[in-house]
Amino acid sequence: MGRPVKIAIVGAGSVYTPELLDMIGQMRDSFNVEELRLYDIDLGRLDIMYGFTQRFMNNINHPMRIVREPERVKAIMDVDFVVTQIRVGGIPARILDETIPNKHGLIGQETTGAGGMSKALRTIPQMIDIANDVAKYNPSAWIINYTNPTGIIAEAVTKYTNANIVSLCGGGRHPGNMLYRSLGIEHKRVRYDYFGLNHFNFSYNITIDGRPATDEEWAAMANQIGQNVELIQKMKLLPSLYLPTFFNFRSKLKTQQEQEMTRGQFIMTILDELYRQYADPNVCTKPELLSKRGGGDYAEMAIGVMQALADNLDSFFVCNVPNNGAIPFLPKDAVIETACMVNSAGVTPITFKSFPDSVWGIVSQVKNYESLTVEAAVHGDRDKALFALQFHPLVMDTDVAKAVLDELLEAHRQYLPQFFPKG
Repeated sequence: MGRPVKIAIVGAGSVYTPELLDMIGQMRDSFNVEELRLYDIDLGRLDIMYGFTQRFMNNINHPMRIVREPERVKAIMDVDFVVTQIRVGGIPARILDETIPNKHGLIGQETTGAGGMSKALRTIPQMIDIANDVAKYNPSAWIINYTNPTGIIAEAVTKYTNANIVSLCGGGRHPGNMLYRSLGIEHKRVRYDYFGLNHFNFSYNITIDGRPATDEEWAAMANQIGQNVELIQKMKLLPSLYLPTFFNFRSKLKTQQEQEMTRGQFIMTILDELYRQYADPNVCTKPELLSKRGGGDYAEMAIGVMQALADNLDSFFVCNVPNNGAIPFLPKDAVIETACMVNSAGVTPITFKSFPDSVWGIVSQVKNYESLTVEAAVHGDRDKALFALQFHPLVMDTDVAKAVLDELLEAHRQYLPQFFPKG
């Protein structure tokens, strides 16, 4: 059992919170959480999740102290970790990020392209405010970020605040998941190099028990993905599950434009029922419906990284952190998603031995978009937003970029005061 820790959740009204509760319960014998503070700007959802959290922990007989805290500064004071999982504008804003790009012949997705930029522009100022509070009132705490687009958020926070932050994504466990599902190989036996950005990355040099993955194992992983199987086997690169958005742009766009509802619209259909179940005084376990919301591996990575930082456990995790020379052709302060060693000293990127020559150019292109998006969000700079979007691989058209950018900014005007200083 490690040292006792305190955790605050900013955005605790999220339906993802029970994933963290479940993992805290599963790891109770090795990760000693003595207090959990719940904070959210939506007091109704905060009350629902506070009640559910009490019932959940009572059901598993966990002694952790649970605090409902409606004031953010009080929530983050004297804790070891601040988990951030906010969504500025909620699911209705996500739906606009999906549908508006589709109208302009573009992919509508919440973490990349036009939709991803839109989410970043309204989220970055809020995350910088949170991070500045952490840096001011609790400078030794670590922010464990799951707010999307997580890599862009990490870059904004590390460039414009003094807070400690590590941004995570379940995609970092992708190669291990593929091998476990196809061949039953446990995660702890698998290691790999990991090159790229959040939702735009490639795993390679995959080893199992220290030996290179065989052709048969590569075939098994490729077949698990189900798209571009032959390409994956030839390149010996396991792409992010988001890469079909780039590799199969036309078919992906056609599917989006023909589907009855976007992913955001589907989520809207289950949210009310999820909160109804969380509010039910008879419900004290994680609802089965939550599995339809997504977010696989969320809690495993969040709790695992916190444990490694708190208890000085040398642990291998894929994290979004500043490059600091790991990729020499990208700026040092650019945030990349890469394999890291995590312990009480912090989160350190593992130095690359080689780079996959078939994809480093497009990774650089997307990173340029991300860094310009950070500057646009912080300074309310429409020109930089346009520069970023027009050369994104999913856009590559100045006229279209300007039209979709103007419409997205206007649609989200209430969340973008930096772009509308006169209101």
